[in-house]
Amino acid sequence: MGVTKEQVEASLTSKLKPTHLEVTDTSGGCGASFDVEIVSEQFEGKRLIERHRMVNAALEEEMKEIHALSIKKAQTPQQWKPSPESATPTTTTHA
Repeated sequence: MGVTKEQVEASLTSKLKPTHLEVTDTSGGCGASFDVEIVSEQFEGKRLIERHRMVNAALEEEMKEIHALSIKKAQTPQQWKPSPESATPTTTTHA
């Protein structure tokens, strides 16, 4: 029996207290493969590899049944904020 998206979300939420969490079951519903985007204050001061290890540790029980876990983003709330460039107006030139 596979792991559900809800189980992955519950484990990550209880252990890493994310401010943003997006879990996608990419296995077609059998619970063997997931994509994760997670934003947590607990990632402050941690290198990317340490953040990935934290996610894997939070899913220790689930990983016994998950075949593939792709961590698309593991960011701090500060990193998650939209970049200022996206709000910069474009300039028009006059001929």
